[in-house]
Amino acid sequence: MNNETTDITHTDIERQKLIDSSRFHGVHWLILALSSILTVGAWYIASEQVNKRIAERFERESLHVIELVKERMQLYEHALWGAVAHIDANELEIDNKQWQNYSNSLRIDETYPGINGLGVIYKVKKDQRLSFIEKHKKNRPDFVVHPSHNAYELWPITFIEPLITNKQAVGLDVAFEENRYLGVKKARDTGLAQLTGPITLVQDAKKTPGFLFYAPFYKKGMSHSTISERQAAIEGVAYAPFIMSKLISGTLAVDQRHVSIKISDAGQSLYNDMDNTLADKIDPKPLFSKRVDVDFYGRKWQVTINSNLNFRKASGSNQPYFILAGGVVIDLLLLALFIVLSRSNKQALIYADEITRELKIKTTRLTKSNQDLEQFAYVASHDLKSPLNAMRKLVSWITEDCESILPDSSKEHLKLLNNRSERMNKLLDDLLDYARIGRHEFKAKPLDLKATANDIFSLLDHPITFKLSVEKQVLLLPRTPIEVVLRNLISNAIKHHDKTEGHIQIHYKAVNDMHIISVEDDGPGIPVELFDKAVEMFQTLRPRDKVEGSGMGLSLSKKTVEHYGGSLTIQSDGVRGTTIVITWPITIEK
Repeated sequence: MNNETTDITHTDIERQKLIDSSRFHGVHWLILALSSILTVGAWYIASEQVNKRIAERFERESLHVIELVKERMQLYEHALWGAVAHIDANELEIDNKQWQNYSNSLRIDETYPGINGLGVIYKVKKDQRLSFIEKHKKNRPDFVVHPSHNAYELWPITFIEPLITNKQAVGLDVAFEENRYLGVKKARDTGLAQLTGPITLVQDAKKTPGFLFYAPFYKKGMSHSTISERQAAIEGVAYAPFIMSKLISGTLAVDQRHVSIKISDAGQSLYNDMDNTLADKIDPKPLFSKRVDVDFYGRKWQVTINSNLNFRKASGSNQPYFILAGGVVIDLLLLALFIVLSRSNKQALIYADEITRELKIKTTRLTKSNQDLEQFAYVASHDLKSPLNAMRKLVSWITEDCESILPDSSKEHLKLLNNRSERMNKLLDDLLDYARIGRHEFKAKPLDLKATANDIFSLLDHPITFKLSVEKQVLLLPRTPIEVVLRNLISNAIKHHDKTEGHIQIHYKAVNDMHIISVEDDGPGIPVELFDKAVEMFQTLRPRDKVEGSGMGLSLSKKTVEHYGGSLTIQSDGVRGTTIVITWPITIEK
């Protein structure tokens, strides 16, 4: 009694401590104060991080713009070198029809957006001018070289496609103008693709800035390793004219980027978004601005990049203010939480006491159930089997003593009584085994599947006309449980067979860390609708007078396999043959 009083008093003290701890104390106010400080600090840090991310984004946008221009220029360079390769591949000098077919095959407008055309310029000595013109007038009567100048060599645009937008450029001698001529000579001397300085294309009606892009080709069979060799061997250049605004619109559409650009070459403007029709995207006071000098094929372009209105709009972030508002909400929620906890703590303690009492009751019931099961196992193995054995002996004695005087019907009845006793004895053994599953864990040990199955088969009462086929496998399995399962499955295959001859096959494979053991027989099949019934306790699919058994073989096997983490399933077409498939987790030997 004193001990019980002491326990109750101790519980009350602990409960009172919990109730006291739920009241508002200094620590609660300290938490609220710290939360407020963290909110303000998080707002400040978030603001700084947002500003940093915006700056980093501008850097990325700037680099992206430059990289896009570089990539596009590399694409155009590939087109020029492709043209050079086409010219070199022809044994004879190409004509305008061949060049037109080649250009059409490239689908220039689709493949190279932003380019104004693709053409060929040949080097012509001044004294060869007339013969050069006459040669090309054969196919194009209106072909002329223009304008006239005093240079010692001519560089006339001989072919250009698409012709419809570049007709004015046909025959134009690029040596007449310094930037065009300088670009040709640089391409000739370096053997590399080169740009001209800013020019105005004769085919550009708007007279906006542009440039030419050259790639040299040399006479076949002549060396061009040095500058002097290149000057002697030069035959011409493949070239592409560009209108700068068209190039930029095809590469960097204004409405698809968040920066505005201005490009100049040696102080001369090549492109400026301010001159574009979408100039309303320009930010008069950009958040960020930078200038980058970029080397492009022998020219140095000055690229000025400013953030535009799209950038300003996309960079507007309310995240710091959301953090501030969220922090205030969290502070209020903390306050509400403390209030709720202070009111609900006592109810939580009462609920916990009720759950504890229920758990104690369930634990007591479970303990009693286990004890009852143990008692049942004892009764089944001793108290029930003892009179059953006595009855079997009594039947045996009557049969021996009265064999000569009993009629055949009585002998049949005594035989039936003896069979029923045997079945009852087997049923008690199976019930005992079923109840004991899981009470002892068997360790996995190396097991020869073929030897084990053959040993079980030899000990079972089976006709000599039955045979067993097993694949030889050494597996790591708990011996006793797997022997119980195999014994029941092989025994069922024999007992339920409807013919005098039978063949039982045991197959093995490993799939996804699982042993797959299949026991297949050629006896009668099991209908699909009876699969579930077949694995229930005390169930047989044939009359007990025809098949001796307790009806627990499959049930006992299924419970054993599932205890070790596996499964047991039935496969049959319901007509002929049944396969019992066991899956058993693979154990790694330590």
